[in-house]
Amino acid sequence: MSSETSDTLDQAMVRSSGLDTLLRDLTDRAVQEVPGVAACSLTVRRADRLLTLAGSDGLPSGLDLRQYENDSGPCVDAAETGAEQYAPDLAEESRWPSYTPYALSLGVRCLLAVPVAVEGETGAAFNFYGVRAGALDTARDTARAFAARAGDAINVSLAIERRRQSAADVRTALLSRSVIDQAVGILMARERIDARQAMERLRRVSQDRNVKLRDLCGQLVDRVSRPRDPSSRRGQ
Repeated sequence: MSSETSDTLDQAMVRSSGLDTLLRDLTDRAVQEVPGVAACSLTVRRADRLLTLAGSDGLPSGLDLRQYENDSGPCVDAAETGAEQYAPDLAEESRWPSYTPYALSLGVRCLLAVPVAVEGETGAAFNFYGVRAGALDTARDTARAFAARAGDAINVSLAIERRRQSAADVRTALLSRSVIDQAVGILMARERIDARQAMERLRRVSQDRNVKLRDLCGQLVDRVSRPRDPSSRRGQ
């Protein structure tokens, strides 16, 4: 892959506001940057079924879906076996008889499915579609390099999202712990009981009311910290 293509993928990753945006951008870029490609999609096996996570503009949804339904086609084979699949001319292809007539009816004449390693997934492939026989003959190396580089970008984005989620989980846990501790302190002061007794009482009320402990404690802290209405004070 040229340094220019590498730079554009790096830029796409940096600009991406999330994994979904990145995947759509990558499939669109494949059409722009790999000669002979008219459409591109990303197939991933997840929970024992194949899915198209992203597709370039203008990609008929049935191109991938028909393969998944019949469990037959280059995208299926590439994702499941990890072996590249290339059909230079679907009009002369015999490997996927249930799929090739449909693809030809949509104007697809050649197809290249390149396996890609996506962390956490059991199988994935970039699918490059051409509308002329042999349209991808001289572009296979470029397509492979693009798929490899795109796979790296996807894995980096996945790692970033996991870290963000992990950080969010930690923040949520810390906030929950803080609210619970405050609620325990309030009960200790009000009822003149120790921390263990206060926690047991909160848990019991949480179960009786079928309310999460964190939410129950938050309600208690909110009531205590809310400023009192001066008009409600007697004798003033």
